[in-house]
Amino acid sequence: MIKSPDVPPTVAGKVILVGNPNVGKSVIFGHLTGRYVTVSNYPGTTVEVSRGKTRERGKSLEVIDTPGVYSLLPMSEDERVTRDILMREPGAVVLQVCDAKNMRRSLLITIQLAEMGVPLVIDVNMADEARNRGVMPKLEGLEGRFGVPAVPTVAVRKKGVDRIKPLLENASPSSFRLDYGGSNERAISRIELLLPDATPVGKRSLAIMLLCGDDSLAPWLAENVSAEEIREMNAVRNRLVEETGEDISYRINQARLAWIDSFLSELGEEPGARQGRDWAHMFGTYSMHPLFGIPILFLVLVLAYEFVGVFGAGFLVDLLEGGLFGKWVVPATAWAVERTIPWAILRDLLVGPYGIISMALSYAIAIVLPIVGTFFLGFGILEDSGYLPRLAVMVDRIFKKIGCNGKAVLPMILGLGCDTMATLTTRILETRKERLIVTLLLALGIPCSAQLGVILGMLSDIGPVATVTWVGIIVGVILAVGYLASKVIPGESSDFILEIPPIRMPQMGNLAIKTMARIEWYLREAVPLFVIGTFILFVADRLGWLLWMQKVAEPIVVGMLDLPPKTTEAFLIGFLRRDYGAAGLFDMARAGLLTHLQVVVSLVTITLFIPCLANFLVIIKEQGSKVAAGMALFIFPFAVLVGAAVNFASRFLGIRF
Repeated sequence: MIKSPDVPPTVAGKVILVGNPNVGKSVIFGHLTGRYVTVSNYPGTTVEVSRGKTRERGKSLEVIDTPGVYSLLPMSEDERVTRDILMREPGAVVLQVCDAKNMRRSLLITIQLAEMGVPLVIDVNMADEARNRGVMPKLEGLEGRFGVPAVPTVAVRKKGVDRIKPLLENASPSSFRLDYGGSNERAISRIELLLPDATPVGKRSLAIMLLCGDDSLAPWLAENVSAEEIREMNAVRNRLVEETGEDISYRINQARLAWIDSFLSELGEEPGARQGRDWAHMFGTYSMHPLFGIPILFLVLVLAYEFVGVFGAGFLVDLLEGGLFGKWVVPATAWAVERTIPWAILRDLLVGPYGIISMALSYAIAIVLPIVGTFFLGFGILEDSGYLPRLAVMVDRIFKKIGCNGKAVLPMILGLGCDTMATLTTRILETRKERLIVTLLLALGIPCSAQLGVILGMLSDIGPVATVTWVGIIVGVILAVGYLASKVIPGESSDFILEIPPIRMPQMGNLAIKTMARIEWYLREAVPLFVIGTFILFVADRLGWLLWMQKVAEPIVVGMLDLPPKTTEAFLIGFLRRDYGAAGLFDMARAGLLTHLQVVVSLVTITLFIPCLANFLVIIKEQGSKVAAGMALFIFPFAVLVGAAVNFASRFLGIRF
């Protein structure tokens, strides 16, 4: 039997994923496309859009994952991008992903998609949670009213997902039409007559958006409609406002919500036992309680410390650094290098004090990797369980003191994974003031996962007093700087609106995939920087620069911080990669070169030290070079002053760690 050669699939059409935030669009996107996707900013915006192809052989579909939205009448950049994608991809099938527990919110988008006249398939996701709560809608009634297929799925378990693709290939527009009442309908019909016959989406949909005052359609109108017709449309809108005395978009939205409430009451729910206040619901409620939420948060932090700081940075690091690398990899490599490479400089580059294998790979694989791996796994559990949004609710009152709201904790929590990526996610904050404050705090006091893991590992060897001291100083600095920044940076803060998902048991398969993907990112992005950093140290040592820099920095490092001159290396290389600098301190502490007080002082200083190179470049990209330079010029002396203050206060008060 002759095997036919692999032929790349031909793209037969496009599918656009649309839905509210936190409904599982990205999970559905992953199931449809696999991992081979491209992510890029949508033209003219900073909003990222993911694209991929379905994985079947032969004909495939291009899949576009749009930002989560609450409406297709744009009120934010995310909503404008989603609406523009729908307009610029005529003929594309829309897969709307809904939250089965909150169909009222989802149906607001369903109505608008029906008015656009796009081929539509409805995915009612999280069906298991809706059934557990006894609120799963009867989908046959939904299909009958909108005239399109509705599929129940549990995306995180891949249940029902296999039914989606055949429906996409035969999708058709919805037959649904909502009557908005006499005066509204007359105005809609009049604007429809003024629109050209060929429109990217349904004329009724465009007429409603224009009637609601959607200014983002102005460029399209200028290209496709005459100035006289535009003036007539504005006149129609003005007459309706004068007639009703109300905001038209509000009237339209109220009409939609009234219809949805009536429809859902008629639709009914699937038979099922309403579990009520089960353990997950109770935990979710108490985790946001102003009193009971505090011990729950403390318990979460203790478990994280034990898992990352004790198990990861203790047991696993000892196993890899002292065992695998210390007894096998480095000695075996040194033995082979001594017998095969005649040049001393090359031998030193590989296995010397600043060797690629003896230092770079030992730090990256034996010290940082086990800490990063345990942190990524623990962080994934917090993500998938639904606890992180509840943490945002818990800290909302505190964050208001620093000019932000509880939503700002999400980029800062993500900063515990990677400050560079977290700086990009500050885009979710509504005002520039909030984005500037959070960007500053990320650069100043939020350690990335690898650095945090190494820090926890060092502190676990000293004791809980040192850990509490470090946490208290860093949190205090963040709150103090945030408060002062909120007074200096002009602008207003936004209201706190955040979707709270249910508490759920994380799925081991999803955790494994997510953790392995993040470890792959670490190996691909971070390890090469460890090698580059080691090479820089090797060259600097050979040229005598390290000794010179140690002498230049001695008044600060030795005089103010009371640290050994060798710690200068850790601070210098920390700018290239924060965790690499922390790993250098870790190695010194293990060798007995730092006292307990010096460990605390060095960790406070390097935590508050200037951001790594990658984060610095992203700050330039997001906020401009002047803002980035200003932050760096503030952070560097500030970190040294705080470290010196800790050193002086500890010695003055006689604190022993």
